This record gives sequence, C-alpha cells and structure tokens, in this order.
Amino acid sequence: MAHYRSGLLGKKLGMTQVFSDGNRVGVTAIHAGECVVLGKRTVEKDGYAAIRLGYGQKPLRLCKKPELGETAKLNNVQPPRVIREIRLDPAKLGEYEVGATLPLSKIFKPGTYVDVIGTSKGKGYQGVVKKHHMAASVGSHGTHEFFRHGGSIGCRLTPGRVHKGKRMSSHMGDVRVTTQNLVLVDVKDDTGLLLVKGSVPGGANAMVIVRNAKKRTGPVRVFSEDEGKPKKGAAKKPAAAAAKKK
Repeated sequence: MAHYRSGLLGKKLGMTQVFSDGNRVGVTAIHAGECVVLGKRTVEKDGYAAIRLGYGQKPLRLCKKPELGETAKLNNVQPPRVIREIRLDPAKLGEYEVGATLPLSKIFKPGTYVDVIGTSKGKGYQGVVKKHHMAASVGSHGTHEFFRHGGSIGCRLTPGRVHKGKRMSSHMGDVRVTTQNLVLVDVKDDTGLLLVKGSVPGGANAMVIVRNAKKRTGPVRVFSEDEGKPKKGAAKKPAAAAAKKK
C-alpha cells in the first residue's frame, strides 16, 4: 500500500531561536506561505493522483510561453518560480482547489515530525581528508609533499584494478539530500513561516520541499540542546555496581 504524504514548497531563510518551557531552542525558518495549486493529476487521466504546486513569482520577462499559458487560465496567479508535484491519496484530491493558496495549518501541525528535501551546499573539488575524513600524514622530519594525499589506491596482481566506489578526491556537495524526522516547532500562518528544529539541507534562500515524516508520526516534544546529557559533576555508576543493585 502506498504511503501518501502531503507537503509544501518553501525557501530556507536562516536560523533563529524560540523559547519552549523556559528552554532556548535553535530553529530554522522556512518560508512556505506562497504555494499555489496550479493543477491536478487524476488517476483516470494521468494514472496517478497529485497536485501541481507553484512557489514564488517569476519575472514576466523571464517567462516562456508555456509558463505564461499555464497561469493565464487562473485568476490572479503569477507565473511561479518553482513548480513541483506532490502525490496524494486519490480520495483527498477533491480537498484542493485549483488557483488557491494553501494555508500552512492545512498541511502541517506544530509538534510533529517532517522530512525536508533540498540540495546540499556545494564544496567544490575536495581531497580525501575533507571529503572522507581520512587521516593526514605526519608532518615530522623526513616527510615531503605527502601531508594530505590519499595514498596508494590499487591492489596487488589480483585483482589488478581499482575497486568501484573507491573513496578518492572528487566533487563534494551539491546533491539532493533528504533530512528525516525533524521536529516542526511552530507553524505561523500570518507570516507563512515553518520553524523546524534540526539540520535543513542547503544554504540561505535555497529551495526545499517540506513533507510530513515518512517514518515517524504523531506528536513530539521539543527538547532543549542540553536535555538528555549528564549533568556536570554527576558521577557515572559502573555497570557492575548497577548490576549488583538489581
């Protein structure tokens, strides 16, 4: 059975902080309040059920004729900058109206888990030390020009080749990344912001897709940064002593 998850398009703005139960929590602000339903995909016509979402506004001078024609049929809808499809349950397809802007509270609820899909920051061409966290050579007496090299990459006569997938220097970053099970701290309909606690891929002003979590469902509790860590000065009990008390 397919697992359908609703979602919205957004733009990563940056980090800020909120206070929850007296604890300061660092969150990432994602603006997702301009998602417009451009069209629908039905099972009878297209073979699957989905809605076409558009986010942002694209300047008219940069729009092509197909882009202008898609929004010309809708009232008061400007050509969007980004268009994506979100698959839905065919039974819930009638809940969405073409040409309407989706409110955040209809898709997300505070205190739940979400998955964020985006493109990671590009790091350029990097060596094995930065990309794969390999150990660099020592810089002591007698070492010349081999401080951060990858070293030998081949095997012996057998197999006489370099294995596929060998960790070597190459391009780093700028790939599609999905960060799962992030805590949605707050949903602000008035400003169109989602406050997410956790690592959101991409840099500032990067486009992301926020979807309801695939693996975790239900309400969650927002934890502080220091919660769950042992307090300073607290002695750790040995495992043997804890076993005797039991």
